[in-house]
Amino acid sequence: MLSDTQRRTLAATLPAVQAALGEITTRFYQGLFTAHPELRDNLFNRTHQETGEQPQALAGSVAAFARLQLEPDIRRQRFILDRIAHKHASLGVTRDQYAVVHEHLFAAIVAVLGDAVTPEVADVWDQLYWDMADLLIATEHGLYENAGVAPGQVWRDVRVIERTQVSPDTIALELVSSGDQPLPEFTPGQYISVQVALADGARQIRQYSLTGAPNAPAWRISVKLAGEVSGHLHAEVFEGDSLRVSTPFGDLVLPDGDAPMVLASAGIGCTPVIGLLEAMSDARDPRPVTVLHADRSRDRQPHRGRLAALVDSLPDARLVQWYENASPHVLSDSVRTGQMSLQDLSVDRSAHVMLCGPGGFLSAMREEFLSHGIDENRLHYETFGPELLRSKS
Repeated sequence: MLSDTQRRTLAATLPAVQAALGEITTRFYQGLFTAHPELRDNLFNRTHQETGEQPQALAGSVAAFARLQLEPDIRRQRFILDRIAHKHASLGVTRDQYAVVHEHLFAAIVAVLGDAVTPEVADVWDQLYWDMADLLIATEHGLYENAGVAPGQVWRDVRVIERTQVSPDTIALELVSSGDQPLPEFTPGQYISVQVALADGARQIRQYSLTGAPNAPAWRISVKLAGEVSGHLHAEVFEGDSLRVSTPFGDLVLPDGDAPMVLASAGIGCTPVIGLLEAMSDARDPRPVTVLHADRSRDRQPHRGRLAALVDSLPDARLVQWYENASPHVLSDSVRTGQMSLQDLSVDRSAHVMLCGPGGFLSAMREEFLSHGIDENRLHYETFGPELLRSKS
């Protein structure tokens, strides 16, 4: 924990550090991957490095945690740490890797900020890093313990028993255990990591939401054609093939209670929603549910029929969908054109809202739900790729 004196130093230096975080994190990854190329190839997603999303995500999380030491918000801090910890656990991150990150992150800070990094400043930011790291390590240890695995030992082999084309650019894979042990149960809304061996020897990893029932003997994931891992799965993985996958993790789960639910998704973001709806349908959940989905067109929408069937199976649910391209003859109160909007929709202010999709969609819809009176604490979301913490959750 930072002392009062350290907090004052943090407050004085945060603007300069935050302004340089983009350069710091870029330099950090360059140094890290030079010293440990195996981390670039076998842990971090190369596509997210090339797009700059991963450095932005690291900068955002460090800056957010630093601000929270000056303006404490326990719920916000728990939200940030839980999301990072679940992602780390799905990758098999262990305690010793935090020391490696520390070494190269602080080398980058000194290289970028130079003489501004006095011993006093270095002490404060060093303490801040380890405060954050220790909280993450403890959270990840709890996740591993709850999953019944040793820290980092999250990987298992599964076999593909069915491959289905669910849209022109999306396939669904059904997976069963390759050994005698059954697949572990998961909480609806969670995801698994999939690790694939690429032609250049790298073993790249990406996360995919589970869409089936949590107690089923098989897992189901959906894969949209985008990026190295998904491209490999589309081109190379068929019935009978083996995959290396992680234990399920993820914190986008159904809240307890009987408050109304709003599930809003865009594109392949429908997959966590389908997982949540599968569980609600199995339980005949009586809660009022509003399902909102946006896509480019009806013919390119993955799981369009399944989404509608799940909504129809619930006692008090409705579905409204938006398409960028839609024929006039299909338009109605429940099928609209353009971008998703809450205009003309009644949203219960007591509802829990689950948002799933790309970053731009999440940011826009978050603001819209807030403007309609939904409390920030009732907004939950899942995104794909690195966590870009530019605004509050």
